[in-house]
Amino acid sequence: MSRLFGSVRSRATLGATLVVAVALVAAGAAVLLSLRANLTGEAGTRAERSAQAVASELAARIPLDKLSGLDAEDVPVQIVDEDGVLLAASEDLERISGTGTAEVTPAPTRSGADDDRDRGDDDRDDDSGRSGDDESLEPGEIAQGASYTNGTATIDGDTEDYRFAAVEVETPDRGRLTVHAGSPLAAEHSAVGTALTAMLIGFPLLLGVVAGVTWLVTGRALRPVEGIRREMAAITASEDLRRRVPEPATHDEIARLARTTNATLAALEASVERQRSFVADASHELRSPIASLRTQLEVAAAHPELLDLDGAVEDTVRLQNLAGDLLLLARLDAGERPVGTRVDLAALAREEAAGREEVTVEAEPVEVSGSRGQLGRVLANLLDNAERHARERITVTVRREGGEAVVGVADDGEGVAEADRERIFERFVRLDAARSRDDGGAGLGLAIARDVAVRHGGTLTAGAAPAGGALFELRLPLAGADRGAPRA
Repeated sequence: MSRLFGSVRSRATLGATLVVAVALVAAGAAVLLSLRANLTGEAGTRAERSAQAVASELAARIPLDKLSGLDAEDVPVQIVDEDGVLLAASEDLERISGTGTAEVTPAPTRSGADDDRDRGDDDRDDDSGRSGDDESLEPGEIAQGASYTNGTATIDGDTEDYRFAAVEVETPDRGRLTVHAGSPLAAEHSAVGTALTAMLIGFPLLLGVVAGVTWLVTGRALRPVEGIRREMAAITASEDLRRRVPEPATHDEIARLARTTNATLAALEASVERQRSFVADASHELRSPIASLRTQLEVAAAHPELLDLDGAVEDTVRLQNLAGDLLLLARLDAGERPVGTRVDLAALAREEAAGREEVTVEAEPVEVSGSRGQLGRVLANLLDNAERHARERITVTVRREGGEAVVGVADDGEGVAEADRERIFERFVRLDAARSRDDGGAGLGLAIARDVAVRHGGTLTAGAAPAGGALFELRLPLAGADRGAPRA
C-alpha cells in the first residue's frame, strides 16, 4: 500500500477523490432527506385536506352513510369518537395501522329516535361534564391543525404506506369526533428511490472522472519536476556542474524551483572552480619556498661552507606564514564563526601600528563584537599592504558612522586603479612587482581581510585616498547592533 501511494501524483489523486466522495455523500444525503421531508409534508397536507373535508361534512350534520369522503379512492378514512370507538370507515378499507385504531368495521349503531334521543342525552351530558379542552370547540367547529402519523393501509387487496392526518371536529349530534385520513407515500418512495438509484450510478462515475482528471492534471503539472530530477541525476552521475536543469516557461512554483536549482548549481560550480584554483595556486605557492629550502639544504649537505642560514630561515618563515594563511582561509571557507567578544578597534589599531614607521593613528573608542585575533589580522594585512605601496606616510583612522564602526587605512602611494579595486581581493592576485614573491607577498592578505570582514557581518572596500594613494575602508556593525546573518 505504501508503494502504491508512494508518489505525489497518486496521493493527490487519492486525496482529491476522497474529498469529492465525502462531499458527494454529504450532499446526496442532504438532498435525499430534504426530498423525503418535502414529499412527506405534501402527503401530510393532502391527508389533512381530506380529513378537513370529512370533518366539514360531519360539522354540517351529514349522516355517516352519506359522507362523500368515505368513497374516495386511495384515501383511507376512519371516524372515531372520544372513546376511540370506530364509527365509520372507507368501504374498501381492509386493514390499517398507524392511526391508533386498527378496526376497519364500524361498531353497530342504534337507529331512529332512540339514537337521536340517546345522542341528545349524550349532548346534554357532554355539555354539563365536558372538560376545559372540550369546551374549546363549539358545536360545528373544526380544530385548527392536525396531528400526523405514518402507517399502512390495505385497500382492495393493495397494501401501501400512508401519511395519516388526524383532525378533530365538534359535531352537534355526536360530540367530539376524530377523522383520520391518509395520503399514499408511493410518490415519495418512488422519488427517493429514483434519486438514490441515480446517485448510486452517478456518484461512482463522477468519482472516476475526478480521479482521472486529477491523475492527468497532476501528471502534467509534475512532468517538469520529473525532468528536473532526471537532469539532476545525470549531473550527479557525470559530475559536470556546467549542465543545468530545464526551466519551464511558466511562473509557478516549479519554475521557481528550477531557477533556484540552476542558481544553486551555478554557485556550486563557482565554488568548485574556486576550490580547484585555490588548490592549484596554493600548490604553486608552496612549491617555491619548499624547493628553495630543499636546494639550500642539499647544497649545505654537500658543501657545509656554502650554507645560507639566513636564506633558509627566511624561506622557512615564509613557508610558515603561507601555511598559516592557507589554514585560516580553509577555516573561513568551512564557515567558522567569530567568537562574540567586545573588541575596541581604536586600541587594536594602535596595537597593530606600534613599531611601524610613518604610521599615524587617529582613532576614537569604538567597540565591535567579534574575534580580536581575526580583526587584528585584518589590520595587520592592511598595514602590510600599505607599507609595500606607501612613499612616506600611512594613516589609520577609526570612527563611528551611524550604526557602524569604520576603519580606514590610507597611504600616499600610487593607489589602485578603479578597474582593479575588486580584483585585488581575489586570492593569489598580484597587480605589480611591488607585491612579488621576493617581497614576501603571496596574494592572500587582502583576500583573508575581506573574508574575515564578511564573517563579522561587515565589508571591506578599496578606494582612493585624499593624498592620492589607496584607501581601504573596513565597516563593521557596532557591538550590540543587530548583525543579522553573515554576508555571503
